[in-house]
Amino acid sequence: MNEPGSGTGPRYDLDPLFTDGLPELDANAGYRGTVAARAAGITYRQLDYWARTALVEPTVRGAAGSGTQRLYGFRDILVLKLVKRLLDTGISLQQIRTAVEQLREAGVHDLAQTTLMSDGASVYLCTSNDEVIDLVSRGQGVFGIAVGKVLREVESTLVEFDRQEHEPSDELALRRRKRSVS
Repeated sequence: MNEPGSGTGPRYDLDPLFTDGLPELDANAGYRGTVAARAAGITYRQLDYWARTALVEPTVRGAAGSGTQRLYGFRDILVLKLVKRLLDTGISLQQIRTAVEQLREAGVHDLAQTTLMSDGASVYLCTSNDEVIDLVSRGQGVFGIAVGKVLREVESTLVEFDRQEHEPSDELALRRRKRSVS
């Protein structure tokens, strides 16, 4: 097991769960912690705590001492958003840690077709509609999170952040941009 905060945590993008169905990303590209936190809908404090405790560590670049900046990959942000969704439903951080490990170990091949189900105490991984129906029919499923939907939300959020970053922010900048295009 890796030491919390060592920056040598699991590389999510090497596991089948975190590669299938996602665009291939440049290994050196990444999102700063503030962007990752905003995209996942969490606070920077949560992001920092989860990285230090090895729940979700940045796979592009970990913290290497004071002043260095962690860089999170797309897959990291997806996991952060899933963890946030599970926390919002009342699942304990301990159960979420177990669920994240189960996801990694399961080797799911089609992330967009995966649903996380919970009975409020445990998290179950369902990779087909039959599994979801079976879980619900036994009275165990209380809620579900469609991973594919969360994946698309993260993509669109990051695209929107990128678009906003490249748009002029004031009237003067808009005029300059119009003049340079003409």
